[in-house]
Amino acid sequence: MSEILGYDSTTLREIVDPEACQSRLDEISSQRSLPALLERVWLLKVLQRLDEAQALSEETVRLARMAGTRKDLLRARVLHATVLQFQGRHEHADQILFHVAEEAEGQGWLGIAAFAHQHHGKNAYEAGDWEQARESFKRTLFLRQETGADSAALESVLLAIEAVERRRSDEGSAALDSVLLG
Repeated sequence: MSEILGYDSTTLREIVDPEACQSRLDEISSQRSLPALLERVWLLKVLQRLDEAQALSEETVRLARMAGTRKDLLRARVLHATVLQFQGRHEHADQILFHVAEEAEGQGWLGIAAFAHQHHGKNAYEAGDWEQARESFKRTLFLRQETGADSAALESVLLAIEAVERRRSDEGSAALDSVLLG
């Protein structure tokens, strides 16, 4: 997406061009297709309009359940979980992402499974669960390698794993300092 400028190495969240996001949101605001609704949810989320994003993500999950494929539903549930994550509702997001990843892998839908594991890792990272974040990102890397993902997709996961390792190291150093200085 042209709205994404990069990723914050501390939060792992997308860095976006707010004007481009708003322009795209205006452009697709009247569209009712599932892909357009999913994109609108994402745009509202990155613009920090979280109440609107949540309401629309719930509507999108319902629509996918009624009129979409099983894959559509899993994608909609991942996006809904990311809205919950942005709202700080990490436990609820964790449950959704875990189940989506498990179902996608069980069905052999490795691309969707990798997508779910990636967001499971980001959610765990924000919640401060470094072990879960690392495990989820490593699973993402494995699945992306299995599906022949491009180097940019692999690189983004490697950067996420590095961020987790940095956080674990920083936290370990802080704990050691506390013991030594305490």
